[in-house]
Formats: sequence, C-alpha cells, structure tokens
Amino acid sequence: MSKITVGLIYGGKSTEYEVSLRSAKSVLDEIDKDKYNIRLIHVLKDGTWRTTTELSEIDLENSDAETLYIVPGNQFKTDKGPVSIDVMLPVLHGTYGEDGNVQGAFNSAGVAFVGCNTRSSAIAMDKDITKRLLTLAGIDVARGIVLNDYECDTCSFTDASEKLGTPMFIKPANQGSSVGVFKVVDEKEYNHALSEAFKFDTKVLIEEAIVGREIEVSVLGNEELFISVPGEIVSNVDFYDYESKYLTDDGATLMIPAEITEDEKIKIQDVAYRTFKTLDCEGFSRVDVFLTETGQVLVNEINTLPGFTSISMYPKLIEVSGISYRELLDELIHLALNRHEKEVALMTNNPLF
Repeated sequence: MSKITVGLIYGGKSTEYEVSLRSAKSVLDEIDKDKYNIRLIHVLKDGTWRTTTELSEIDLENSDAETLYIVPGNQFKTDKGPVSIDVMLPVLHGTYGEDGNVQGAFNSAGVAFVGCNTRSSAIAMDKDITKRLLTLAGIDVARGIVLNDYECDTCSFTDASEKLGTPMFIKPANQGSSVGVFKVVDEKEYNHALSEAFKFDTKVLIEEAIVGREIEVSVLGNEELFISVPGEIVSNVDFYDYESKYLTDDGATLMIPAEITEDEKIKIQDVAYRTFKTLDCEGFSRVDVFLTETGQVLVNEINTLPGFTSISMYPKLIEVSGISYRELLDELIHLALNRHEKEVALMTNNPLF
C-alpha cells in the first residue's frame, strides 16, 4: 500500500506563530512515518510558503527550502515543478490559519485538508458571530457588548459597567490564545484595554466576568462525533492570559478528567456536541465552557484549530478518553480524505444545460 503524502503546514501571519511551530514539532514527532510521507510547509510571517521533505528542522525561514505556490485546481508547485500532496494537515493558529483563509486556499487547490471547512472556520473565529448563532440555538453565552473601531467612543466605562458589572473582559473578536485580552476594573484600565484590543482587530467584545470553573472538551468527527471527557483549567494566576498559557510552566494546572459530577459531565458534553453541530464544524474542535456554582454551562469559545503542543489540552483530553496522539492523527487524516471524496463527487455542472 502506497504512503499518503501529508502536507504539515504551520507558522503563518499570526500572533500565534510561535505556538504553531511548537504544535508542528509535536505532530512531526508523533505521526506514523511508516504510513505517511511528510512534506513540511512553513508559512513565514510575510505570508511566503516554504517547503521541504527534509524533516530535520521545523524552522525553514533561513534554510534552502523551496517556495511553494498554489495552483488552483491543480494543487501546488515549486520552481522545480508540480508538488503532489494528498492531504493538508494545518496546525496554523489564529488569523490566516483558523479563520477560513487558508481553508479557502486548500479548496481552490482541490486538496483534502484536516479540520473544519471554510465556512465554519470563519464563523467560529469571530466570537461575535459565534455568540449570536449559539444564542439562537439556545446555548448560553456570557453577556456582552460589541464595538467596531469606528464606534469605539460610543461606549464609556460607565455605560459598560452599568450593563455588565465589574470586572469585565475586553478582547478582539478574531484572536485566540488570549491574545489581546484584558481584565478591567476601572476606567483607566478600560480605556487602555480598548486601545490595545483594537490593535489586533477592528471589532472588539466587552464581556461580563463569569464566576465559574473553566472546563474544556475535545470533539472529534464529521457526522458521528466522539466527545472527550471534560478537563479543567485550574489557573494559578488571576487571569489565564497568553503568557500563562505558553510562556510559563506554572500558569495553570490541567485537571484531566475534571472533578465534576456525572450529571455535570453529561450536560457539558451535550453543550459541546450542540455547539459543534450549530457551527457546522467538521474534523475536530475544542469547546471551552464555564461551569457556574448553580450548574449553568456557558460557552466561552470554540477553537477549530486547537493547539497540538506537548502541553495542549485537545490531544491530552482525547488521549485520556482512549485515543492516543498517533491514533488521533490517523483519524483526522481519515476524516479529511473521507470528506474530500464526498465533495469531489458533488455535481458542478447544471443538469439543465
């Protein structure tokens, strides 16, 4: 049986660039090289795609790797000629990686790819649109205010605090890993946080602070879904920000599985399932929720390309639920190829002409 060629793509024009490289290293270490030929594709911060089949080094910025080009309808090429890739495995995080942009490029190239489709990737990246759809589906989310950059002066600290109370959280609508997120309690912090958040996006969310436990669930599948045991982020700091997540070793403790009741587990898994389906997700995602003292479950966000580093919650939850990291990669590739096969079979010609 011939090997499947996997394009492992990482890096990107994103604030989560460094996290992506760490995810790629973990995937490269674990993927079954007896089953797959691996082609590294490093998206540099300027958007250039560099590629090689030499697996000794993840960072290709200063290497002799070739530039990779997308050929719509005909996959990819370098200056040396066509490049054949059976399936793309993206571990791109944040903007231009999990927001539908690169997924659209894969569609144009006619290549299978792991993870959510273009539509659900774009929807889930926008926290405002996500919350609107979840609310319509009867799924609880935190109360909030949405501000665009052209109306940033229309909501003062007093206005926001009267509606949401304090503390509040201010965050860009289209970022991940807590990039550009601020906890604020007074007017000075509020104004500073808005100014900083608008550096990352043209749309910002102001949200009430939810007093509750931070629970995460991994979801795997296309039509039939595998829902992991819930895990808990027990923060050792006041606010679990980007630095706490990735730059320190003691920012939080991961409790897997979470110490919750069976009823709470079932409720959280149901919310994760309905969130995944409501947003039309495919492949895999991680659903992050709050569990309050009264038993209310509120969705914080859904991450359609969750981290795959050695400390990342998504693969850890899946592993504790009975699927190893290597088996997870096999299943993700299988799901991508299966979806692509169905999409290729769809009609593209109007039968009336």
